[in-house]
Amino acid sequence: MPDIKILNPDTLGKPLGQYSQITRVKASEFLFIAGQVATDRSGAVVGADDFDAQCVQVFANIGAALKSQGAGFTNVVEFTTYLVHSQDIPKFMKFRQREFPRMFAGGAHPPNTLLAVDRLVGEQFLIEVQTVAAL
Repeated sequence: MPDIKILNPDTLGKPLGQYSQITRVKASEFLFIAGQVATDRSGAVVGADDFDAQCVQVFANIGAALKSQGAGFTNVVEFTTYLVHSQDIPKFMKFRQREFPRMFAGGAHPPNTLLAVDRLVGEQFLIEVQTVAAL
């Protein structure tokens, strides 16, 4: 079982959203999950023009990847999020405020780096999230 501590030291500013400044990890193994986009198990795009639907599918995919390795969201130590449209940042924050209490009981949210990019692998994708987890 990994020893994961989610930290927000007083020497750093308060996080701007549902994330923490630092994760300190003692683990025997790590999972590096490729960036997940809004495709279902068959590879079909979910929510082509619906940012929230894409968020739901992306995090469902992350959950499935974690579960396939005997892990869950409490094993996540870092996210990197890529958005195509910077105007979707408030929608992303709203999604996290709604869904993260279920994923991360107790409010210990892993660090997240958020980047706005020109495009993702397919033009229909609005969000991609890469994940690191500790086992």
